[in-house]
Amino acid sequence: MGSRLFIGLGANLTPDGYASPREGCVAAVSALADEGVYLSALSHWYESAPVPISDQPWYLNAVAEATTELDAASTLAALHRIERRFGRIRAERNAARVLDLDLLDFAGMVSDASDLVLPHPRVHERAFVLLPLGELCPDWVHPLSGIAIQDLITMIPADQQIRLAG
Repeated sequence: MGSRLFIGLGANLTPDGYASPREGCVAAVSALADEGVYLSALSHWYESAPVPISDQPWYLNAVAEATTELDAASTLAALHRIERRFGRIRAERNAARVLDLDLLDFAGMVSDASDLVLPHPRVHERAFVLLPLGELCPDWVHPLSGIAIQDLITMIPADQQIRLAG
């Protein structure tokens, strides 16, 4: 069966060869299986204002639930390979991007290694992660803090703008 994991997906730019950020994200989800990561479920798509607030275009976001036989570090490396295939360049933090694949949770593992931080260090702060994650896994509990996702959702800062994508 493998390990259960959650991946945050996002984009606010269109990758070359695709018609929209959503089309690129959908193709990236399909590419997961090529890397040994198998989709179990995908949340609804959300549109969210950039965090921190900037003049960038709004993001398209979702969360994928998947399984893999890979370990956490290999899974993260696979996500980074997919990002590069879609043209992601990691130049500056919080920059606009054609694809963002974040390993949010890997089988409840906790790691603070320099190359693998689990759960994702900002998973509990972002509406664009918590709302779709809560949709997929309403009983999810933050592996480090022990706080239930429904409680984390109530703590989302009021200035984060998010809506279901059309």
